[in-house]
Amino acid sequence: MPEQLWITQFLNSFLAGPVTALLRSLHIEPHHPQAPITNSVAMQILVVAFLVLVFAIVRSRLSVDSPRALQHIFEGAQGFVEGQSHEIIGAHSEGFTPFLMALGLFILISNLIGLIPGFESPTAVSTVPLGCAICAFIYYNYHGLKHSGLAYFKHFVGPLPALAPLMIPIEIISHLARVMSLTIRLYANMFAGDMVTLAFFSLIPLLLPVGFLGLHIFVSFLQAYIFLLLTTVYLSGAVAEEH
Repeated sequence: MPEQLWITQFLNSFLAGPVTALLRSLHIEPHHPQAPITNSVAMQILVVAFLVLVFAIVRSRLSVDSPRALQHIFEGAQGFVEGQSHEIIGAHSEGFTPFLMALGLFILISNLIGLIPGFESPTAVSTVPLGCAICAFIYYNYHGLKHSGLAYFKHFVGPLPALAPLMIPIEIISHLARVMSLTIRLYANMFAGDMVTLAFFSLIPLLLPVGFLGLHIFVSFLQAYIFLLLTTVYLSGAVAEEH
């Protein structure tokens, strides 16, 4: 039985039976039927629940005349994402803002939550960054097809039909490499940050780790931004007019 966080134990105590039954109905046998929910899954559930709660609070207190601090924060974040996507993608980029905001905030909170004692960063587990990368991959390719139809696949062929046998494998590998790049960059940085922070806290539990906590916070914001930036760049390429 793997070590479980308190929230993982809590979820498994109520949901182990239904989750195990669901997995078996999908012909997936859990490694631990009595505890099928892992720490990373439990932390993702917590992050999503936290974001939904915060969104509900902000929505219930929206005000034009006297906006509160939390509204200012989210309006600033939305303005930043919209401005960046407009610069990279161009006109009509506002439709991508909800997805980009949700993805960026999920990654950011997942990165930061590991700083709270008793919690872990789900992005320090490779499957979570991989899931985010696959979502980004599906999203930008979907919008590429939606924008250009079957003509979207022309850029896989290359400038000349004669080059198609060479270009198609290269383009496919290039797009799949984006998933790997997004995954490894986020996972490696968050895993390394968690390990360094834990190591220094176990050795010197007072002043020195504070600097590493600050570094961890900086890396958390930076990696969320890089993931969001690259996703926006891939979106730009997918919906470019030449497609």
